[in-house]
Amino acid sequence: MDAPQMKISATVIGGPDPRALADFYEKLLGWTREQDEPDWVKLLPPDGSTGLSFQTEERHVPPIWPAGEGDQQMMMHLDIAVENLNDSVQWALEAGATLADFQPDLDNRVMLDPAGHPFCLFEN
Repeated sequence: MDAPQMKISATVIGGPDPRALADFYEKLLGWTREQDEPDWVKLLPPDGSTGLSFQTEERHVPPIWPAGEGDQQMMMHLDIAVENLNDSVQWALEAGATLADFQPDLDNRVMLDPAGHPFCLFEN
């Protein structure tokens, strides 16, 4: 059997308030809201390629960065390429992110979104 055609349409991020989380990423990335429901929001980039979706997770437990033994671990994270790391960190902070206490190196910055999901900014 030949593999059927498949395409990822979005990465889905769960949290206690999908609209608030979408507000953050909408401002951070400058993307457009494609779908907006109380428990589901989808953002798309200007070129219409793969987007981000946000869904309600009533029992959301933010991951611990870096995770220790028995901690809630992150299951995935976003790597976001930027032109200027310092300016982008400032922009993310103004949008509502926080800078993670632990930074593994000087080439990127680990940030936390308002629901506690880690994401990395790095110069492209």
